[in-house]
Amino acid sequence: MRDPIERLERGDILILDGATGTEVQRRGARMDDLAWCATSVITSPEIVRETHMDYIHAGADIITANTFAAARHVLSPAGLGDDTAMVNHRAMTLAKEAREAAADRPVAIAGSMSSMVAGVDLAHRPSLEEARASYREQAGLLVEAGSDLLLLEMMFDIDHASAAVAEAAATGLPVWVGFSCRIAPDGRVRMFREAHSDPHSDPEFEEVIGKVMACGGSVAGVMHTEIAHMTSSLEVLFAHWRGPVMAYAESGDVGMPIEWGFSDLVSPAEYARIAQGWVAMGAQIVGGCCGLGVEHVRGLKDGLPIHLPDRARS
Repeated sequence: MRDPIERLERGDILILDGATGTEVQRRGARMDDLAWCATSVITSPEIVRETHMDYIHAGADIITANTFAAARHVLSPAGLGDDTAMVNHRAMTLAKEAREAAADRPVAIAGSMSSMVAGVDLAHRPSLEEARASYREQAGLLVEAGSDLLLLEMMFDIDHASAAVAEAAATGLPVWVGFSCRIAPDGRVRMFREAHSDPHSDPEFEEVIGKVMACGGSVAGVMHTEIAHMTSSLEVLFAHWRGPVMAYAESGDVGMPIEWGFSDLVSPAEYARIAQGWVAMGAQIVGGCCGLGVEHVRGLKDGLPIHLPDRARS
């Protein structure tokens, strides 16, 4: 179902779904300390399927398969490396089953790839060559299983992000790249690597965009970024990227082991109001990341225009 992707050329606003991992956690799926939400396709498949269905009913034009944490370099430390193909295929099957059951219009399925490492612990970060092989394998599995596009999430450096984009682009599918950002104490927009990293050592966002997107990305966006940091990050992105732009923020906070906290979430109405500003800037694909669920997506569907404003296209 490729129609939502083709709609970009017509200037339509596309609604991306909300969080997958944190939403299945909120609904009761057990998270793995190392592989986070990846194992839920085995332990709680009905929750994963119902989450996708609810996003479709809420108005999502694109749903994201639960493969964010399903690369071999994440699964192996959890003792699941030999199950890499099964986990990715199972996640895609659940997304396709949800689309078949719930969609009365074209809905695309994005296969998610990410920079996540096992346990969100950089001690588990693979070498660049190991990561490249892992990205290549997962991209191939997602294509094989029927992804309409590859959504690369939480890209936060040049080397690993470039490798992931290049391997994804080699499949021939559209590659949408989501960067995670924050405003550092020096006022500059920098990549967000981990909560406890020194923000002064994080690369500046403007230095990353061109080099990473040149590896084959067709859409660039800001995601898994605090709402307060989104507008400044999007301003930098628009200054250095001329293609379609997506925006999907997070709300809440992460605890360790990996569990999302849902206190102080932005309301669906307020999130839709804020997202209207991103669309006015030119963002064409809008959704939600960690903490943001079905009601936030419904709010976006009801609150955003159908087409990108003319002033935002210039």
